[in-house]
Amino acid sequence: MRKNITFLLSVKLAPFSMHHISFFWHLLWIVPFICSSLLADNQKPNVVIIFIDDMGYGDIGPFGSDHPTPHLDRMAEEGLQPPDPSPRSTARPPPTSAPMTGCYADRIGMGRSVVFPADERGLNPKEITIAEILKDAGYATGCFGKWHLGDQLPFMPLAQGFDEYQGIPYSNDMWVPGNPKRNYPPLPWIVGNQPVAHIPDASSQAVITDSITDAAVDFIERYKEEPFFCYVPHSAVHAPFMVTPERLESAGEDVMRALVGEIDSSTGRILDCIRKNGIDKDTLVLFTNDNGGAGKTSSGPLRGHKFGPKYEGHMRVPTLAWWPEKIPAGTSTSEIMATIDILPTIAKLAGQPKPQDRVIDGHDISDILLGKNKAKSPHETLYYEKDGVRQGKWKLVRYKVKADRFAELYDLEKDVGEQNDLSKKYPEKVVKLTEILDAHVQKIESSIRPAGFVENPKPLLSNTKGIPTLVEYRNK
Repeated sequence: MRKNITFLLSVKLAPFSMHHISFFWHLLWIVPFICSSLLADNQKPNVVIIFIDDMGYGDIGPFGSDHPTPHLDRMAEEGLQPPDPSPRSTARPPPTSAPMTGCYADRIGMGRSVVFPADERGLNPKEITIAEILKDAGYATGCFGKWHLGDQLPFMPLAQGFDEYQGIPYSNDMWVPGNPKRNYPPLPWIVGNQPVAHIPDASSQAVITDSITDAAVDFIERYKEEPFFCYVPHSAVHAPFMVTPERLESAGEDVMRALVGEIDSSTGRILDCIRKNGIDKDTLVLFTNDNGGAGKTSSGPLRGHKFGPKYEGHMRVPTLAWWPEKIPAGTSTSEIMATIDILPTIAKLAGQPKPQDRVIDGHDISDILLGKNKAKSPHETLYYEKDGVRQGKWKLVRYKVKADRFAELYDLEKDVGEQNDLSKKYPEKVVKLTEILDAHVQKIESSIRPAGFVENPKPLLSNTKGIPTLVEYRNK
C-alpha cells in the first residue's frame, strides 16, 4: 500500500492548563488518522488503459460473444459495462491519437492515414498527451505495446511524456513476411528508444502479447507504492493473426478465439497483479478498443466493420471500466462516450486541468464512469470523423460510391443494427444533421494543428545482425 503522510501540528502550550495540554496531546494522535483518511478519499488514482487493436463489438463475453473471456466477464461484473451505446472510437487512423490527446485525429494532422515505418510524420511533440499531464502530477508513466504515432525519436513515447517504453513502434503487419510488396524494414522490439530484438516470423509474432503483458506487470510491481499510469496498447487482435500452437489447439483451431483468449488472459494478469498488491481500490482500469473489428472478428448485432461507411460496427467498441468501491459493481449506462473523452476524464480524476491553450474535443465523463445518479453525457453531438454525426437517438451516415454521394438516417434507439434507413421519411432531419456535420468539417479543416515532421527519417532497425528474435530475447 502507499505510504501514509504524517502531519505535524504546532501548538502554543503556555496559555493552556494541563487539561488543555492533555486534550491537544490526544488531538496530536488523532490528526494523522484524520488526515490519512482524507488523503485516501482524495488521492490520485493509478490509471491503467488497455487498448485493443481491431477487436469487434461482439468479440468478448460481456458483449454477447461465446468466446471464453472469464477475466473480462469478471471485470464487467465488478465494474461498469456500457451496454448500449458503448463508447465510440473516433477512428480515423491512427486512432491511438484520440486517447493520447483528447482530439479528433483530423484536428491534429493525424487523420490522413496511418504512419508507416520510417515515416517523416508523427504526433507533434507540441501536442499535450495524457502521459505528460500525469507526469506533471507526479505519476510514473509507462507505455507497453504498439505505439503507432511515429517511429522517429521526436515522436516516440519517451518524447511524449512516458518514462518507460517497451513494444513495437507501429503495426505488427508492417513486416516483410506479411507484405513482400512493401519494402518494410525489420519489425523491432524496442526498449526505451533502442531496438533489442526483432520479429521476423510467426513464432515471434505469437509472443508479442505476452511480452507486452510481462512489461506492464513488471512496471506495476515496481511502482505500486506511488501513482502510476500504465498504457497498454496491444497489437492483437490485428492481422496477421498469429498465436502459439498451444493456444490455437486449446481454441479448437479457431485463431480469433485464441487471440481473444490471449487478450483476456493478459487483462487477467494485470488485474491479478493489482489485486495481489492491494492497490485495487486505488486503481482505475479502462479496457477499450481503437475501432471496429476487421477480418475474422464479429460486430455482434451491429452493421459494418472497420473500413467502409461509418456504421456502428465501424465505430462502436467494447468498453469496460473497473475501479473497486469507486465504480459500483455491475453498473451500466446508456450515455454516449468516446475515446477522445479519456484525456479530460483522467486529468480530472488526477486533479489536473486539461489544456486550456488549445481545443480539446473530449469531455470529462468521470460522473458517468463513477456511476453517479443522473449523470448525463456531455456530448449533445458526436462526430464520426467527417462522415457521420449523432444527436440523441438520431444518426446520419454519409458515404460516396464513385461520384455519387449518399446519406442515410437511423434511429439507434429502435434500430441499433441500422437496417431501416429513415432518410426519406425524415428529410428535414437529414438536412439539419448534414448542416451540422458540414459545419464541423469546415471548422476542423480551418484550424488543423499540424502533425510533426522530420527530415531524412531512418528506420529504427535496418540490420538485424547480432539482434536476437523476440523469442530468443525472451528466452535469455
